[in-house]
Amino acid sequence: MSQQSAYALYIDGQWIDGVDQIENRSPSDTSDLIGVYAQASTEQVKDAIAAARRGGREWAKSGLEQRYGVLMAVGDELMARKAELGELLAREEGKTLAEAVGEVHRSAQFFHYYAAEVLRQIDERAESVRPGVEVEVRREPVGVVGVISPWNFPMATAVWKIAPALAFGNAVVFKPANLVPGSAWALTEILSRQALPAGTFNLIMGPGSSVGDALIASPEINALTFTGSLEVGRRVAGATAANLVKCQLEMGSKNALIVADDADLDLAVEAAFNGAYSGTGQKCTASSRLIVTEKVHDAFVERLIERLKQVRVGPALEDGVHIGPAADARQLASNLAWVEHAQADGARLVFGGERVSAASDGYFMAPALLVDTTNDMAINREEVFGPIACVIKVADANEAIEVLNDTHFGLTAGIITDSLKLASEFKARAETGCVMVNLPTAGTDYHVPFGGRKASSFGPREQGRYAREFYTVVKTCYVKA
Repeated sequence: MSQQSAYALYIDGQWIDGVDQIENRSPSDTSDLIGVYAQASTEQVKDAIAAARRGGREWAKSGLEQRYGVLMAVGDELMARKAELGELLAREEGKTLAEAVGEVHRSAQFFHYYAAEVLRQIDERAESVRPGVEVEVRREPVGVVGVISPWNFPMATAVWKIAPALAFGNAVVFKPANLVPGSAWALTEILSRQALPAGTFNLIMGPGSSVGDALIASPEINALTFTGSLEVGRRVAGATAANLVKCQLEMGSKNALIVADDADLDLAVEAAFNGAYSGTGQKCTASSRLIVTEKVHDAFVERLIERLKQVRVGPALEDGVHIGPAADARQLASNLAWVEHAQADGARLVFGGERVSAASDGYFMAPALLVDTTNDMAINREEVFGPIACVIKVADANEAIEVLNDTHFGLTAGIITDSLKLASEFKARAETGCVMVNLPTAGTDYHVPFGGRKASSFGPREQGRYAREFYTVVKTCYVKA
């Protein structure tokens, strides 16, 4: 089988060559060619949607045990192959091997969880206000779901959309980020061998400007779930609204971790390090703002610098590496520019922030820590998406919470404190979708809802049982006996 056909599109149960192709190279080593991947035309997007409409009708009528079996089988194979697929993911995205294997493991858990949800689909019954009339509230598949996933979690984010879509009887047209097609293709290959009617699952690869736009603008889909930037999310919302297509958006963030007067500083440093720098800071849940009360500010900064001195930056697959490369040259250039911009605005760089070299040609950057920053600086207003954290000094916990909320984003927030009273106040006042007490802002569970407020999210929540609000429609049935 040729390389082009090996990494083809998947439409209507068939592997199909695209109209073009791109190289997928590792950000850890630009000489490492992972593969050549097909690029779809806008006509092929239409073909995939048409196939999904046909296949979806059959899948919607499938028995619960058939759906359960498919999702369990995919989860089992992901779990069995997590070392192999984790290596592929690390090569193409740049996160460390341990993180990449963990992402595949979590993806398997999503499939297992939603396999169980298939068997928990119980409708509601109510008494009518009219004598002799019974009322039944049913949930049915929404139909054809367009899935657009980001590059920073090339498997997990896609899976937490695809697994519930299939579990609730929908068909899927999947467009992954063009920067990381390998993990998407590997997942599709697993799905292609399952007992799914042709057209139930389709893979269309290509740039957002053509393939993505064709998907979001289609009046033939029933729902569109997107994770990406705020700018693109606004365009997705506008395009889907024009066709009255159900829409779910997870967009930008500017998450903050508060370090209170009574914080355990060792715990605070680890939470800040894991939240701000793991995954090269390329997480929507990353702690890019570290809001520290003046009482512990200097000690916290000193300890965090010492922690950063222990960090090794390098190729994702290399033993002992803590932080891998930026995802590509463009992201690295953006990160470095943000460090320069922050210093021009008055911030002080106390650690890292420069490009570093390694044995291979990759996009490596030393983690950056900036102090003397204020919440009105551009770097504390906009999503950066790199291994960069900014410390904001405040007088007390009350001011810290006010600063935390002073943003147009609202995804996650955290606090390090030994005070139950302060923790309770923080949980009540934080204007975010997720709050963490004595934990990093990055790291969520798959069986509970995930999402944000303000400009971070739009539409129903993802994950857990809350996912059914997006992937199903409600039908109210009245029956007179």
